[in-house]
Amino acid sequence: MAQGSTTQVAGRARTARTLGILVVIAGVVLSVSAVVAYIAVRTNLSQERISVSSDAPFFADDPVDGPWTAYMEAEMINQHYLESTGGKTYAELGRDDPLRQTAMTASFLRASLFTSVVAFGVSIMAFGLGVVLVLVGWAVLALAPTRRPAVE
Repeated sequence: MAQGSTTQVAGRARTARTLGILVVIAGVVLSVSAVVAYIAVRTNLSQERISVSSDAPFFADDPVDGPWTAYMEAEMINQHYLESTGGKTYAELGRDDPLRQTAMTASFLRASLFTSVVAFGVSIMAFGLGVVLVLVGWAVLALAPTRRPAVE
């Protein structure tokens, strides 16, 4: 093998190892950030001291501190406010209807709870992507040559 090709192979191996290390680091950072975000959302949601409505089909009276309980409470808020407005949404109520404030508050609360559900989902997705990046980086490192080819 010519000297030029040996140098090229060594350069490619070094590039592959560097890329593998960078991908592993990115995966670890992404996974750790996702866990921190999940914990932050859960902590802040828990501090609101919300409980799932006692008439909910699932998680009744449980604290709202995760994606499932936040979703269930948002659905129960929707059910309760539609019952109180005769099935009319905020947009369907007249401007002078006193129930319009109830509908607006319910919409705000539901949107806030759905935002936390999305935040939990993004955190879980980011964690999974971080794990995949760690595995891909590890595979690149495993496949990258670690020795220089022998010169003939």
